[in-house]
Amino acid sequence: MRIGSSEADSLQAVESACRRLTAWLLDAAYPMWSTRGIDSMRGGFQERLTLSGEPTDDARRGRVQPRQIYSFAMAPALGWKGDASGAVAQGLSYFLTRFRRADGLFRTLVTSDGAPLDDRALLYDQAFALLGFATAAPLLGGGSFDLVGEGERLLGAVYQHLKRTGPGFESGLPHGPPLLSNPHMHLFEAALAWLDVGGGNQWRELADEMGELAVTRLIDPATGFLHESFDDSWKPTRDAAGRLLEPGHHFEWAWLLMRWGHRRGDVREVALRLIDVAETHGVHGGYAVNVLKSDTSIHDGSARLWPQTERLKAAALAARLCGDARYWKMTADVAASLFRYLQTPVAGLWYDRLTPSGEFMREAVPAGNLYHLVGAIHEVAALVRSAGHRA
Repeated sequence: MRIGSSEADSLQAVESACRRLTAWLLDAAYPMWSTRGIDSMRGGFQERLTLSGEPTDDARRGRVQPRQIYSFAMAPALGWKGDASGAVAQGLSYFLTRFRRADGLFRTLVTSDGAPLDDRALLYDQAFALLGFATAAPLLGGGSFDLVGEGERLLGAVYQHLKRTGPGFESGLPHGPPLLSNPHMHLFEAALAWLDVGGGNQWRELADEMGELAVTRLIDPATGFLHESFDDSWKPTRDAAGRLLEPGHHFEWAWLLMRWGHRRGDVREVALRLIDVAETHGVHGGYAVNVLKSDTSIHDGSARLWPQTERLKAAALAARLCGDARYWKMTADVAASLFRYLQTPVAGLWYDRLTPSGEFMREAVPAGNLYHLVGAIHEVAALVRSAGHRA
């Protein structure tokens, strides 16, 4: 198969962006976050760094530790020659020791010293723990961590404590409304990650349930909008939260649905429509904004980093699967806009939030965004490799 001329017009720009992004990741980001981003005294990963690269000593969230585990577990495949195994191993030891509850689920927050601060078990955090275990398993092999067992035990605890009688899962312990689409998205991501490393039928069943939930309940077939907050019957809640839309999540769900149902035309159609809806209504001035209202007016016109990375992932995978010139151009354009976020005074950091006036907020750098950046760079690199094979 040949690359079409319209694709070739954007290929050079995508290849150049991939080289620049990968060089930034390997030469600046990984060195920064593998040193200053790791607490060498107490273990675990720092929650945030200042724009000068110093730890803030904030309390640590249960979702950030496995996000950093994922980021470093992916590092060797992206070409980093540093001690990825050591970073992942210390992060796992800290997470398993400081965050695990007696019921097998993981708490949401500890102090910087590792003492429990918020003992709730949120579905969102369990999903990231499953993702971290899945990506770390091939790297650490048969060492001191039984990560296949950890994943299976946690999945069992999630089903025991959080599974609803109908579709989907409760948002956390204690149970209570609303039902949320975002944790299900990351549970979907974790299930697909386990399938990528040879996981068994339980992961296929979970991925299938999450995919079907998205296309039958979470996405409005009339508008193509993906909602965030739902009642017990999976109808958008009648409060303000039920009327909000996040373009970044439209892109993220599209990326996951394309991975899950790439051989199903109906699923691909839903995924590509999510991209089109988010591009049409959620991109302003070249950036994906944070939140829209259901009438597509802007609710929060700031543009955080993570919606840009999810837009890039969706565009790159759509270009790889569809070979459509518009997704090649979209990939090149989004990658170019992403570089603005990386132009910090100290290399290896990023700005988290672009204001509607076009200025970046000078605030501490959230560690959890490394997960978004690593995923986006990995997807662009996969597109470039695929284009090389096709050529």
